[in-house]
Amino acid sequence: MSRPTELTLTLAPQRRFEAIDVTTRIEAEAGDLLSRYRRALYTSFHTTAGYLDQSLSVRLHHRQDLVSQFFRAFHALFPQGGEYRHDQMALRAELTEAQKEVEPHNGDSHLTFIGAGMRNCVTYRTRPHAPVYFIELDGKTDVLHRQRKTTIVAYDHETVVARQALTIPVSKHPIDAVNLADPSFGLLDQANALVARAGVDHARVDLVLDPGERHVGLTVNEYETLLMQHDLVEVLRDPFRFAKLKAGHMVADPLAIPGKSLNYARYDMVRVLNSLMEALRLDEGAFERLVAKVVSLPARRFLRSRRVSFLAGPDPDSGVPRVLCGTYQSPILVQWHPADQQARRVDIVVTQFS
Repeated sequence: MSRPTELTLTLAPQRRFEAIDVTTRIEAEAGDLLSRYRRALYTSFHTTAGYLDQSLSVRLHHRQDLVSQFFRAFHALFPQGGEYRHDQMALRAELTEAQKEVEPHNGDSHLTFIGAGMRNCVTYRTRPHAPVYFIELDGKTDVLHRQRKTTIVAYDHETVVARQALTIPVSKHPIDAVNLADPSFGLLDQANALVARAGVDHARVDLVLDPGERHVGLTVNEYETLLMQHDLVEVLRDPFRFAKLKAGHMVADPLAIPGKSLNYARYDMVRVLNSLMEALRLDEGAFERLVAKVVSLPARRFLRSRRVSFLAGPDPDSGVPRVLCGTYQSPILVQWHPADQQARRVDIVVTQFS
């Protein structure tokens, strides 16, 4: 039985948005690595660049043009240069004046990462010749040239070696985002303790909502107060809050549109949703159902993930196994309805690779 093999790639995006095929990069640097293993874990250590689940990639036929079309819909929902509180540097009290000068205005990229269901860590069943795209949302611009890191672990088998349930206190607010990396919760400390006791060299740590939890989801991103407590909250209330609506040429009399819900979306966002539907190859009936669901249940449609994952392995400095996170990455719990007893249950699951 082969031991897992780890490979780290350095990527230099050439555009702000780019779908980079890491399969070809793996082949160039490690030959037939993917053909020698059944599975591969792909990890991004960034909050505006990551991966799509394999099931979604399959629906997009692993085609770069359909991946790009899929994301164009979210670029319309969250346009660059929108009125994001995250990008209003005068409000960013945690930054120095020097940092405000160079801090990227990328609220759109963070919201796209969350809204499009992007992941910092995904597991694929290996298909050596099928592209696996590292999705860059905030790469090269006139003033910013990103360099990204992604780590791939190829392996054959996985075994759950540790599990623990934690209760996370939450607020009374109907819509709230909770930083699970907050030391007061002890979640990452507990995860690191489980990984260290298991003594694993290569593993995945999953944070999973209890099946009984409702009106709540998980994501991984930067927990910046304005982004999480204002921009994200506004999107959960109204997915089209930041969209550039251009319906004048589509409707002779906008005031005749009944209401501001389903019909508003049909007229003002039809191009956005059509692009999404074409990329996913859904029919008109599915399109109508999606419009209705997006408008009537915005939070549930925007944030559907009940599980987030991280790579675990030896700490580069100490050699002790732990959860490996990027500098700005935090697991974040988002609720859009108050929880019973003001608490949510999250399971930590450690899965060893072999």
